[in-house]
Amino acid sequence: MFSLLADKLQGVFRNLTGKGKISESNVTDALREVRMALLEADVHFQVAKDFIARVKDKALGEEVLKSVTPGQQIVKIFHDELTTLLGGDASPLDITPPGRVLIVGLNGAGKTTTCGKLANFLKKQGKAPVLIALDLYRPAAIEQLATLGRQLSIPVFVPPPGATDVLATAKLAAAWLAETPHNVEIYDTAGRQEIDEALIAEVKKVREYLKPQEVLLVADAATGQQAVSVATHFHEALDITGLILTKLDGDARGGAALSMREVTKRPIKFAGTGEKMDAFEIFHPDRLAGRILGMGDVVTLVESAAAAIDEADAKRMEEKIRSATFDFNDFLEQFKFMRKLGPLEKILGMLPGMGNLKNLSLDEKQLKRVEAIVLSMTPQERTTPDILNARRRQRIARGSGHTVMQVNDLITRFNEMRKMMKQMPRMQKMMSKSKGVGLFKRGGQ
Repeated sequence: MFSLLADKLQGVFRNLTGKGKISESNVTDALREVRMALLEADVHFQVAKDFIARVKDKALGEEVLKSVTPGQQIVKIFHDELTTLLGGDASPLDITPPGRVLIVGLNGAGKTTTCGKLANFLKKQGKAPVLIALDLYRPAAIEQLATLGRQLSIPVFVPPPGATDVLATAKLAAAWLAETPHNVEIYDTAGRQEIDEALIAEVKKVREYLKPQEVLLVADAATGQQAVSVATHFHEALDITGLILTKLDGDARGGAALSMREVTKRPIKFAGTGEKMDAFEIFHPDRLAGRILGMGDVVTLVESAAAAIDEADAKRMEEKIRSATFDFNDFLEQFKFMRKLGPLEKILGMLPGMGNLKNLSLDEKQLKRVEAIVLSMTPQERTTPDILNARRRQRIARGSGHTVMQVNDLITRFNEMRKMMKQMPRMQKMMSKSKGVGLFKRGGQ
């Protein structure tokens, strides 16, 4: 998401920060490019215009232009304003009892899938969510929600066959809820291909009956200029409490995020970043602003790693590193761990200055190659890599269906990683002396 915008903005700011002195003309030219970049990213023209005006007002201040590092000061102003535009501080989900969350939006935005992802997210947080199907116009949506519930082991209320009255169905759900242990209720509602009065009237009735703590508008990040109209109509009718953006991984522009947040003045609470049920995360405006401007997002990277790695595995790996017994079994586990974190380009995008690297990925084909080669080794070879002579490598190549060159390449990469691992205890010791956090510790424990 935002890759087109990020590429252009980072180019503009590289030019600014490379200048020793900056004039009003430099700033005006740069902001003209920024405005064009925002429009090309499908940000609504009025949103882009207002944003540029706010940045320009601060960037042309005398204390900025006459400072020692004016270019960096302007980038800081832009980062702060972009963070504000995206929503300022993150706003937590309100699930105070009875914890009702009403999900609304157009067809195709991903409402039903989002209901499953949100329920899965809350379940991992120790909550007891349930799903209620109120989309009576699309039978496939009811079956999809029921399927997701089975996959996630989350109870789902399924309307009786032939039900057409949404309000009556919501009342039936209330009776079901009274007998189903839970503390969060997530309601999936019907959508249309475009906004119409019948859709709005129906959802308004449901909202008035349920009186939910949250009314979340699910919107496709690739909605483009239509985003403002969609967000405005739903907000005026339902007084939405927040937004969930979907398909952030598949849209290079992402202007919908900036536009909808600005016109509704409601926070973007969550973002869908892929097809899997766990590809769902809290939306942090300051972190996304940093990624757009090439400043990275190390906090999210660390959190992703902490969530993906098992504590027992982490302790076992730590012991292996301390005793310098890192072997091919561990090497294979590290590749699987990297896959849990997501595509390599996504990981690099969270590191400062690395977001523009292209064509990098840890795909299934590469992982299968590593697995095939490692699993073609004998148990002794996997645990004692130093015995891998030329004859053994030829046998492994034949057994795995790869070339000797590919086997040699993998062994070289393994040796480089093992060499790095041997240096880790010394690095950790240095970090602990400076009150750093241990690499394999979780939650500061």
